[in-house]
Amino acid sequence: MNIDEITKLIDSLSKFVSALAWPTLVAFLLVRFEPALKNFLQSLGELSFKGAGFEASVKRKQVEATAALVAAAAHRPDSEKPQLAANEAKEAVNLVQDEVTPRVLRKASRSTILWVDDRPENNSYERQSLEALGITFVLARSTDEALEKSKPGKFNAIISDMGRPPDPRAGYTLLDKLRASGDQTPYIIYAGSNSTEHRTEARKHGALGCTNRPPELFEYVLQALRAAA
Repeated sequence: MNIDEITKLIDSLSKFVSALAWPTLVAFLLVRFEPALKNFLQSLGELSFKGAGFEASVKRKQVEATAALVAAAAHRPDSEKPQLAANEAKEAVNLVQDEVTPRVLRKASRSTILWVDDRPENNSYERQSLEALGITFVLARSTDEALEKSKPGKFNAIISDMGRPPDPRAGYTLLDKLRASGDQTPYIIYAGSNSTEHRTEARKHGALGCTNRPPELFEYVLQALRAAA
């Protein structure tokens, strides 16, 4: 992707965020630029929109978060079904447009999240969408490592996958140990299943929520930030 293409993409994204022209963005990102999307996201931070000041900064963060969320949706297993990918892209657009406000950005810039996953590379776009808001991440690959790094009040939220060898229910194992120790940090399970059964069980264990959808994960994190003092 050359600089002219990046500039055109930024311009399209800017218009898209303002006008919610999500079908154009989906086609633009997933069809034309998807192979080079990672390079685009890395380059975006080095560029600026026309204008200056806080408003331009907020808009750029919205665009970065939206682009990363769309990329995350495109890389999930269901992304092979075009309508599902388009629906998640539309949801991502509306969510960022409605929820990413200056107040949220101020809270995010002071927030740190522990993400527990034995394969963190699988969630790189999801993290980029939240890092665009200013959130800092600490990674852990196992339950033991997560317990070593965590203590009450240290993190604004904890995100965990479910199965980690040799424990297929590691997400619940970690959550139960944290709650038994008195740690009430908002806990989100981000795993392969989004069934009603698993969502219900996650809440019974004390989780804020359980999902396999990037926009919903993003929304849970914002919910955790809003609940923080």
